[in-house]
Amino acid sequence: MSQLASSETVESVETVEAVAAGAAGRDVLSPQALLRLVSVPAAHPYVRSVTASPNLVVLEDPRPPGAPEGQWWPPVALDPRWIRADASDADLLHIHFGTESFTPERLGATLDAARAVGWPVVFTVHDLVHPQLREQDVYRRQLDVLVPRADALLTLTPGAAEEIERRWGRRALVVPHPSLLTSPPPRRPVLAWPARPRALRIGMHLKDLRSNVAAESMVAALVAALDRLADDGIDASAEVRMHRTVRDPEARDRVRERCASTNRVTLVEHDRLDDSELAASLATLDSCVLPYGYGTHSGWLELCWDLGVPLAVPDTGYYAQQHVDDSVAAFAPDPAGVSLASALRTVLESPGATRAGSAERDREVGRRRVRRAESDLAVATAHSELYRRLIAERRA
Repeated sequence: MSQLASSETVESVETVEAVAAGAAGRDVLSPQALLRLVSVPAAHPYVRSVTASPNLVVLEDPRPPGAPEGQWWPPVALDPRWIRADASDADLLHIHFGTESFTPERLGATLDAARAVGWPVVFTVHDLVHPQLREQDVYRRQLDVLVPRADALLTLTPGAAEEIERRWGRRALVVPHPSLLTSPPPRRPVLAWPARPRALRIGMHLKDLRSNVAAESMVAALVAALDRLADDGIDASAEVRMHRTVRDPEARDRVRERCASTNRVTLVEHDRLDDSELAASLATLDSCVLPYGYGTHSGWLELCWDLGVPLAVPDTGYYAQQHVDDSVAAFAPDPAGVSLASALRTVLESPGATRAGSAERDREVGRRRVRRAESDLAVATAHSELYRRLIAERRA
């Protein structure tokens, strides 16, 4: 097992910058050497950001048989036969997403194949609880294969790293999530906001009602929280968004009924938004509420942070650790909306809070872009040097 997985090596690292600096100080491979990665997936904004170092070459996702252009799942790169056939084309395997397509036994065979051809394996533990699945037993067994056997582990927050160590006795490098906003969003709403333009604008996106979206209970808490804010003299209205095509039509109908019961909430049903439309939609908000009943980390949260949108996040998983500042506040979901109302007050009344469309919001987004440029460079460097060290150790 790689030394990077040992507690001694990882314990000495306090920050992403320290990872990069410490690794760069060891002449394990020529800095000019190109490193060829199989990343699962390759075509994902997160992966493109963390592999942005110029010495990295990420192989394109092999297209699954019969899949349309651009579809990477189920990932062909996790097939032991593919690994053996393409062994000479890459130096390392990094697994991010897509493991739910396979059995734990198949993933074990994949790791065996990677090790046999000389590829170190990196696993980023994005999810300790899978957001797309209701039943978690198979996914837990997948983690029981991947976490103990990977050569190196990464995760996004200290809390997740502590849980990994508690459950499997492994130390994971904590490397924060990179930016997801590649360009400023267009200054236009996707759909018209209702009346009362001076009211604070709170958004909740239910998307297609995937498994971890607690749509009914979260909408109920939001309605109750709006009433509580109104009692305190805070004028706020909410827009709840939901896809026209959902996974649970019965839950959709109950959400429709709940939203129709109050004039403080407008329900907007629409097709899936592309990246630009989504950013434009979020940018119209004074605050966003994440409606997740369970989970670990959130890319949606990162996009909102990039856009300067304050967030109320459920106190499950490690959402609140992704950005420890006054723009994120955690709440405990309850039908009375007490905790959600408190979280919304916290982020809406914080010193750094800005209104959507204001000059202050534009300045805040600019400041965050500068911070992201610095941290994204450190994140990409940390990944590059981790790969370099693992490959050098495997070749030694």
